[in-house]
Amino acid sequence: MPLIRPASDADLPAITAIYGHHVLHGTGTFETTPPTLAEMTTRRADVLAKGLPWLVAEQDGQVLGYAYCQWFKPRPAYRFSAEDSIYLHPDAAGRGVGRQLLAALTEQAQAAGVRKLIAVIGDSGNAGSIGVHRALGFTPVGTIASCGWKFGRWLDIVLMEKAIGAGDRTPPEAA
Repeated sequence: MPLIRPASDADLPAITAIYGHHVLHGTGTFETTPPTLAEMTTRRADVLAKGLPWLVAEQDGQVLGYAYCQWFKPRPAYRFSAEDSIYLHPDAAGRGVGRQLLAALTEQAQAAGVRKLIAVIGDSGNAGSIGVHRALGFTPVGTIASCGWKFGRWLDIVLMEKAIGAGDRTPPEAA
């Protein structure tokens, strides 16, 4: 069973390689050029500076995947809603690692004050991501058809959501 822990600077080369693979070969992200190690370092620092989690799944010294959340939109009214992102090493797919990462991310996002997690899943055919989100209580809220162009074809995005903690039942303390 992998260890889920906060990502460290030492994990960034593996994180960059995992994401680069998905940029070049997958439709879960609509980026088309893999970011550099320096860019991924900046992205992680931005997430952490906002008090949000960035986690890795590690087993036997190998990073099997990572997950983080980022504010859904930059405007202040969105400050209790975050978008999750999960990427796995190709060899880790189908082993429950994504589920473990998303469960841990949900707990840590809640501890950080997030009330709503939003999944913006690239490609409506992305059964793995849709499935892991559904298994952890996310519900579909819509599909935006043909909004991305990658690998010579139009791609949809699937929107899913999950209320966490008190959700919208009470006002946030830091309102």
